[in-house]
Amino acid sequence: MNTLLELSDVEKRYDNGTLALERVNLKVGQHEFVSLLGPSGCGKSTALKMIAGLSPVTAGSIVWSDSIDDHAKDISFVFQEPTLMPWTKVFENVWLPLRLKGVSLETAKPMVNAVLEKVGLSQFAHVYPRELSGGMKMRVSIARAMITKPRLLLMDEPFAALDEMTRFKLNNDTLALWQAQQFTTIFVTHSVYESVYLSNRIIVMAARPGRIIADIAIDEPYPRTDSFRNTSRYAELCVKVSQALQKAGDHHD
Repeated sequence: MNTLLELSDVEKRYDNGTLALERVNLKVGQHEFVSLLGPSGCGKSTALKMIAGLSPVTAGSIVWSDSIDDHAKDISFVFQEPTLMPWTKVFENVWLPLRLKGVSLETAKPMVNAVLEKVGLSQFAHVYPRELSGGMKMRVSIARAMITKPRLLLMDEPFAALDEMTRFKLNNDTLALWQAQQFTTIFVTHSVYESVYLSNRIIVMAARPGRIIADIAIDEPYPRTDSFRNTSRYAELCVKVSQALQKAGDHHD
């Protein structure tokens, strides 16, 4: 698999001296779905922000496989909270990234409508965020992230606050988009079950300081459906990942 980007001996030390991430080495391939899993405080979100360029690297490097200097346009970020503009409707929220790039309403309209259809929100284009459920708001966030056709989608515990039924549905929607558009995803989660369902690789991290202690391949084929959750293979993989996570909890210095 071709490498998209590589983290080499990446560290993050805060001004107060706290070492948040220590010597993180990770290669992420094109069109991989990689989950970062670990206890609170292990630096999962910090790693994501550094990859996005939202937080500087203290030591080491994050290098893309091509020679382009600025990858801001290649990256989209879905945060834990939907971060929608409450004063403007769903359509305008999704149009925003294109609008910031100077794309006119006329040009953007078919693109916005197409991505809203992909996330099942066509009939909600002219509704305000306050009128939507939590799951629908998250779909708007995903649609807004997809509108720029990113090469890399970063997702920071996007479904953590949702009920299980909604979460399962959004897991399936995310995988369908990932397969259709062939981007790479790095997904932060606390959930073993979610990480096994979604990923083809799970990076297990330990805290204080944050570091990688396991890199587990999930070699089950896609597309995955809800029936995958009922297989013995899924249960086996969940146990394997849970055991690695247990070790991560025991790795405190």
